[in-house]
Amino acid sequence: MDDQRKLALIATKGTLDWAYPPFILSSTGAALGYDVRVFFTFYGLQLLRKDLSGLKVSPLGNPAMPMKMPFGPKWFRSINWNIPNAVQALVPGFESLASALMKRTIKQKGVATIPELRELCLEAGVKFIGCEMTVDLFGFSHDDFIDGIEYGGAATFFEFAGESDVCLFI
Repeated sequence: MDDQRKLALIATKGTLDWAYPPFILSSTGAALGYDVRVFFTFYGLQLLRKDLSGLKVSPLGNPAMPMKMPFGPKWFRSINWNIPNAVQALVPGFESLASALMKRTIKQKGVATIPELRELCLEAGVKFIGCEMTVDLFGFSHDDFIDGIEYGGAATFFEFAGESDVCLFI
């Protein structure tokens, strides 16, 4: 009987801010000795694409989004910028601005980038499963994604998830 603990994650979101939870949790699980598998489905599948440079945050409708500015005098950096949803939705380029500010904050704070975290997971033995149905649904090709991932459907993932000690939907 296998005594290794198991961690199963389902990643459904593909924005910059939502990319961190599955990679941080899975790399931590692997470091703690868990057998870790992440099932990437729907928009989460974006996190397995070769090119992650287009990842953005979507501040619209995210009430927890207010952040401090990563530049300027101390008093300016200490302000929580609560931007009304109407401004976020109607101002052209607001999503790109928010994404640029988030990337700058990530760099200034020394937080690993998504490509770095993803590579760390692969090196640690985390198994990534791309949802085959989603690949077909969105018209992707296996060539769109990084090497070293598996493809399968919900049944493929359920076999592992049903035996896991921890199963999280992200």
